[in-house]
Amino acid sequence: MSAYIIRRLLLMIPTLFGIMLINFAIVQIAPGGPVEQTIARLQGLDTGGTSRISGSGQSEVRSSSSSQNSKYRGAQGLDPELIAKIERLYGFDKPAHERFWLMLKNYSSLNFGESFYRDAKVTDLILEKMPVSISLGLWSTLLIYLISIPLGIKKAVKHGSRFDLWTSSMIIVGYAIPGFLFAIFLIVFFAGGSYFDWFPLRGITSANWHELSLTGKVLDYFWHLILPVTAMAIGGFATLTMLTKNSFLDEINKQYVITARAKGLEEKQVLYGHVFRNAMLIIIAGIPGLLIEIFFAGSLLIEVIFSLDGLGLLSFESVLNRDYPVFFGTLFIFTLLGLFIKLVSDITYSLVDPRIDFESREV
Repeated sequence: MSAYIIRRLLLMIPTLFGIMLINFAIVQIAPGGPVEQTIARLQGLDTGGTSRISGSGQSEVRSSSSSQNSKYRGAQGLDPELIAKIERLYGFDKPAHERFWLMLKNYSSLNFGESFYRDAKVTDLILEKMPVSISLGLWSTLLIYLISIPLGIKKAVKHGSRFDLWTSSMIIVGYAIPGFLFAIFLIVFFAGGSYFDWFPLRGITSANWHELSLTGKVLDYFWHLILPVTAMAIGGFATLTMLTKNSFLDEINKQYVITARAKGLEEKQVLYGHVFRNAMLIIIAGIPGLLIEIFFAGSLLIEVIFSLDGLGLLSFESVLNRDYPVFFGTLFIFTLLGLFIKLVSDITYSLVDPRIDFESREV
């Protein structure tokens, strides 16, 4: 197993390099970078956004015939020296390959730089937003497991019954509904949209949260999480429930179960004393993968809809604003964390089921 872990750790380096290189290349050809946005502000769209440019007053915004050939759209009429100053501010005075290698060098020491527009370090922004995303991912995963495992077991025991058919239909419908659409439905019905006003519409805590008692803080925290966690979890029930059901059906038909029944054991003893332990191996091993999937893939739209200031919203805004340090910093961390979680998931599989041998695999 140690050789497999070492191979996977070494493979992370070219994988991470390739992902960063592809995204960096795409960014280079995408229009509307930070230089273009600053030029647009200088042209009158947002004059307040240029305060970081030292000494760049209106006196520098003067017509120059030599700027007509500028490589930036909308730069006509601006002093070329001002354009060069803007390029130096955002690091675009260097060629692309040099900027890429400098970025990788800084990232190797976990130096992700500072945001172009938020006047804060990228690591500080990530640490600030992480509790929201962790709350959504953790409680959504817990809710999915608490409901899907008992439901899958009962469906396996009553395979082919009316209960099995009806629950399967409900699961399929829930799986077909996008999480963001279900979130809108919850807001309309339960967050003061058109019917009931039972839950808050935005945020993860109330404005007076710091004034509440410890019990009040806990209740307020979960009160705000009920709708977004429900919206995130609705699509995760189907896969885990059917996986649990199929795992139990596969174990129920094995010889050791027939032998246990022949010895006169009660059905509950057979089910939870023998079948449960073996059927749950693959389900338990899949917890890391499910958590990282919900944590990264499902939080963006939910955070936007419920105005939750988490990592998904931070990444989305960094793309819109062309805040490259935040964009590449979060991409690097997400990718690295995802690769490690995948490795942990494989190790968990081998721990819960020794029959799985990764040593014989190439990667």
